[in-house]
Amino acid sequence: MRVLGINAVFHDPAAALVVDGQIVAAAEEERFSRRKHGKRPVPFSAWELPEKSAAWCLESAGLTPADLDAVAYSYDPALCRPAGSLGLDDPFDYLRITYAEMAPQFLAEALPGLDPAIVRYVRHHEAHAASAGLAAPFGDASVLVLDGRGEATSHLAGHYTDGKLEVLASQSLPHSVGLLYEQVTAHLGFLHSSDEYKVMALASYGTPRFAAELARLVYADGAGGFRTEPVDWDRLVKRRAAGEPLTGEHADLAASVQRVTEDLLLELARWLHGQTGARNLTMAGGVALNCVANSRLHREGPFDHIWVQPAAGDAGTALGAALSLASSAGQPTAPMPDAYLGRGWTDDELEGWLKTARWPYERPASIAQAVAAELAADGIVAWFQGRSEYGPRALGSRSLLAHPGRKENLDRLNAVKGREEFRPVAPMVLAERAAAIFQGPLPSPYMLFVHTVDPAWQDKIPAVVHVDGTARVQTVDRAEQPLLAEMLESFAALTGLPVVVNTSLNTAGRPMVDDPRDALECFGSAPVDVLALGPFLVRRPETAP
Repeated sequence: MRVLGINAVFHDPAAALVVDGQIVAAAEEERFSRRKHGKRPVPFSAWELPEKSAAWCLESAGLTPADLDAVAYSYDPALCRPAGSLGLDDPFDYLRITYAEMAPQFLAEALPGLDPAIVRYVRHHEAHAASAGLAAPFGDASVLVLDGRGEATSHLAGHYTDGKLEVLASQSLPHSVGLLYEQVTAHLGFLHSSDEYKVMALASYGTPRFAAELARLVYADGAGGFRTEPVDWDRLVKRRAAGEPLTGEHADLAASVQRVTEDLLLELARWLHGQTGARNLTMAGGVALNCVANSRLHREGPFDHIWVQPAAGDAGTALGAALSLASSAGQPTAPMPDAYLGRGWTDDELEGWLKTARWPYERPASIAQAVAAELAADGIVAWFQGRSEYGPRALGSRSLLAHPGRKENLDRLNAVKGREEFRPVAPMVLAERAAAIFQGPLPSPYMLFVHTVDPAWQDKIPAVVHVDGTARVQTVDRAEQPLLAEMLESFAALTGLPVVVNTSLNTAGRPMVDDPRDALECFGSAPVDVLALGPFLVRRPETAP
């Protein structure tokens, strides 16, 4: 059975392909269109489909639209109600419903040969749930979904048994943790539905002095749901315009919202565990990208194991919708193999790009060892290897790498990327070395938890230590990622440090680099010392030996 999953309605349009229960490909439209998040989450953009990512998914499997058995669209307009009746101030929301109802025809236009009759609607939060519960590496598990909104709800709590979802609770709009976080993101002068991770980072600089007051408005209801009552943000902290200086009170507001979000997640998880008694929890929805909250849930929550979908935001619903439809049709589904589900190129193809661009390059005996030497000499390296990642985290396919032992490298990387100084970068470490340096849930292959850095190591790797003494770790399994493992081992042999700085290969406001042209353009425009493009090493002419 060949199922193409589509996410399109709100933001982060994406496509995913599941064939005979196996995840074959998944990619976000932003990587093709070069528009951050693909589009803005306004009703007028709901018609925009992930045309390029969908076409690539099919092409990568040697399929045409006519070969598909079904298309799973991760939003069901039949479940929608007028925005006013949901308590939402969104007078043009009806456009989303209209465009969703017309999706079969739009898809047939975008993918010639597709029969619109094979398009099936999947409830938004059930698509989120399937992206976690059916993709996780263990079988039966509880599932918790929280985001801004779906058709008429913002949350789902349930349990998967033998591939079947039992929904135990959901929360009707307008109550929404995701919308609450979006509101404070905009109030603090950032772009909502885009920059929520900046609020999470800023929270570490503040004190949650507004948390008690917010907790009277944001709380669990004891029955698996919650309330998020209207907040007078201006009464707490004056609204910050974009570009204005950040102050201590801005950090305090961020810390307060972060605290009540964590408290609420804990209460919801405890309720869910009380219903299921399960050892395993899977999570999806945009709120599940809050790695600080995830770590507290791991520390204080009732579940033994937590697995978070790497593409937990709306992009992941493309995969979840496809898995859900396949499972409901009786097709056994396999867990997600890893997050490397996007585009990749052969060595010959990469060399062709270099020749076309007329960049001088070399092919060292070991690209991993050559990059380790550059990092040891304090160079910043653009690392482009294998298939691109599905989801917002750079996991060693499209990364910027640097030496972790020099604190100033955080400022250097933020300058390269053109982003705020308060934002941290992440450590990459071999899985077997991680426990000696980082305390927290391990392994952590998808950078979805934060870890406390052992005090003995904080002065050794200061570039990756956040202001609160934590780091968002990516562990590397040598069996699954031998090239990354070789680079880390070579760097450790040269420096005595088993950690390398890893952040996404992009500049501010741009999606992560995806194809070789993107990599060459980024390398040519940003102060990066070396580009590792597959097995090839590209130096700037002035730095060539």
